[in-house]
Amino acid sequence: MAWEVRKLGDVCEILDNKRKPITKRDRIEGEYPYYGATGILSYVDEYIFDEKLVLIGEDGAKWESGDNTSFIVEGKYWVNNHAHVIRPNRKIVLDEWIVNYLNFSDLRVYVTGLTVPKLNQEKMKSIEIPIPPLAEQKRIVAKLDEAFSAILTAKENAEKNLKNAKELFESYLNNIFEEKGKDWEEKKLGEVAEIKNGYSFTSKEFSSKNELKSVKITNVGVKEFIIDTENNVPSKYKTGYENYQVKVGEIVIALTRTIISAGLKVAIVPKDYDAALINQRVSAISSTKYTSNMFLYNYLCTEHVLKYVKKKVNTLMQPNLSVNDLRNTPIPLPPLKEQQRIVSKLDALSEQTKKLEAVYAKKIADLDELKKSILQKAFRGEL
Repeated sequence: MAWEVRKLGDVCEILDNKRKPITKRDRIEGEYPYYGATGILSYVDEYIFDEKLVLIGEDGAKWESGDNTSFIVEGKYWVNNHAHVIRPNRKIVLDEWIVNYLNFSDLRVYVTGLTVPKLNQEKMKSIEIPIPPLAEQKRIVAKLDEAFSAILTAKENAEKNLKNAKELFESYLNNIFEEKGKDWEEKKLGEVAEIKNGYSFTSKEFSSKNELKSVKITNVGVKEFIIDTENNVPSKYKTGYENYQVKVGEIVIALTRTIISAGLKVAIVPKDYDAALINQRVSAISSTKYTSNMFLYNYLCTEHVLKYVKKKVNTLMQPNLSVNDLRNTPIPLPPLKEQQRIVSKLDALSEQTKKLEAVYAKKIADLDELKKSILQKAFRGEL
C-alpha cells in the first residue's frame, strides 16, 4: 500500500495555548520536569501536562538532520513557550513515528528569522510527513528501537574509550610533577621564563580588513590556539612595538576569563601568528637558558597549575589572573636535559593518544552516519 503524505498539523492537535513560561526567579523547585526547546531546564513544584505528548523546538533549538529537534515527554511536567506541544492522532500516526521522522529530517526550510531563528506554529503545522498504515509504523518503529539501542551501546563504549584515552595522557602528565626527582628545584615561573604583557589596543582598531595579526583572549582556548582574523590590527604597529611580539612556539595565556569549564586557557602560538602582537589581558611566556618551552607549556596544562590559578583568580566579576600571580606561579624544575627527556616522552605519548582519539572519534561519527542511514531506509519503506 502506498504511503500517504500529510501535513503535521492535519494529524496532530496543537496544545501550544496550554504551555506557560516561568521566569527563573519565579520558579519554585520541585519534582516536576520543566521543559524548554531542547529538554529539561529545571524541576518545578507544579505541572500543566499529565500525559504522553510530543515536543518540538520552536526557538533556541537546532533543526538539521540528527539534531533531535523533537522528543517524547510523559508523566507530569511543565512546558515553556520555546517548544511546541502536540498530541498526535494515534489512530493515524504514532508519537515515535513523528519524532523519528522529524529528527531525521532537515527542517531548516521551515525555519524563519535570521537573527533569531524560529520554527513558528504555522510553519511547524505545514511540515509534510509520510504516513504508512499504523501496523507498518509499529513494525518499523520496533526495528528502529532495536537498531538504535545497539548503536547507543556501541557509541557509549566508544565515547568512554575516547574519554579514557584523553585521561591517560592527563594522568601521566600530572604524575610527572607529583613524582619529582631529587635534583628538581622549586622555582617561580618568573624566575625561569620570560613573561611579557600585551599592548592596550582600542577596540575600534580590530578588523579583518587589517593585515597585522594580534592575539586577544578570544584567540586563546584550552590547549588550543583559535584563529580569528577579526582581531587584526593596523600595520602602523609593525615597528616600534617589538616588545609585544610573539614568536612561533611561544606560550600565550589568557589573563581575563583565564579558567573556563574545560580548564586553563593556555595555548601555543602557531606559525601563521609569528610576530603577531599580544593584546592586553594576554601574556606571552617564553623559555630561557634554564627551560624548555614545551616543558613549560606541559606544566601549565597540569592540574597543579589549575589549582594554583583557582586560588589566585579574582572571581568577583570573572576569573582574572594578575601578571604578578602568573610570575609567582610555583614550578618544580628539573635540569634542562631532564626537561627535554620528559618532553620527548610526552610527545610520544601525545602522538599515541591522538591516534587513539582519531580512531574513537571516527567510530562515533560512523555510528551517527549509520543511524541516519537506517532512518533513511525506514522512511523510504526499505526497512
